[in-house]
Amino acid sequence: MAEYHGAARAVGGCAIYVSDKPECHDFNLLKKLSLPDGSILRAKLPGRPTRDCLFSDPARDKKSLLKIWNLNSFSGVIGVFNCQGAGWCRVTKKPLIHEEHVETLTGSITAKDVDYLPRVADDGWSGDTMVYSHRGGEVVYLRKNSSYSIVLNPREYEVFTVVPVKSLSNGAKFAPIGLLEMFNSGGAISDLKYELDEPMTISMRVRGCGMFGAYSLAQPKRVLVESREVPFEYRQGSGLVTFALEVPDEDLYHWSIVIKF
Repeated sequence: MAEYHGAARAVGGCAIYVSDKPECHDFNLLKKLSLPDGSILRAKLPGRPTRDCLFSDPARDKKSLLKIWNLNSFSGVIGVFNCQGAGWCRVTKKPLIHEEHVETLTGSITAKDVDYLPRVADDGWSGDTMVYSHRGGEVVYLRKNSSYSIVLNPREYEVFTVVPVKSLSNGAKFAPIGLLEMFNSGGAISDLKYELDEPMTISMRVRGCGMFGAYSLAQPKRVLVESREVPFEYRQGSGLVTFALEVPDEDLYHWSIVIKF
C-alpha cells in the first residue's frame, strides 16, 4: 500500500517521512514525492475532505469514496481513495481490516471540490477547468458545474490536478498542469504570467525536473527554457503540450519557461 499512502501524503500539505529499511526503498515511488535535491512539491494548506465527504463514512458505509483537496499557487489537487473495509481501531490502537470483500465504487469530482480554487484564478475566470489524472494520464476539459466520473477498485486511488482555464485574446485557452510524473503536479509552478498582446506569451517559473505538461487549445509556436528553444510535443486531440526539463545544477532552482503563440 506504499503508493496509496504516498499519494495521501502528497495531497496532505504535510512533511513527508520515509521509514523503509535500507535497500528496501521504492525509488520510482519516491521520485513522485521528492525532487532530486530532496525537496518536495508541498501544497499550501492542510489537506481537507471535500464537502460531500463530511457526513459520510468512507471506511464503513460501503458506498463512499474519500476525497481530499488542497491548493497550489495556480491550481488545485484532489486525492480520491477507496478505503472501504479498513479503519482505525480505538481499542487496539491499530489499523483494522473489518471487511475483506470490498466492492468497486463509483464517484465523481468537480472543480467545486477544491473550495478555494477561485482564489488562484483570474478575476475573469469563467469556471471552466482542465483536469489531469495522475494514474490515468488523461486530460479532460470540464465546463463550469460539470463533473468527471471515477471508478476505483478496493484500496485504489487517483490524484487529480485541477487547473482554472485561461481564455486568451485570440479565442484560445490555456492551463498549466506542472510536472506530470509527480503526485502533486501543480506544486512545481511558482509563478505564472500572461502577455496577451501579439505575439501572445506565457511565462512561468517552475521547480523540479522531468516531463512538464500544459493544456492548450492552440498549438504553441515555440517553447523556451532559460531562453533556449526546446522541442515539444502537442497532442491535437487532448490539447496536451509536453516537454522535458533537465535536472538542475542548483538546489531549489526555478526554471524560466516561456511559451509563445
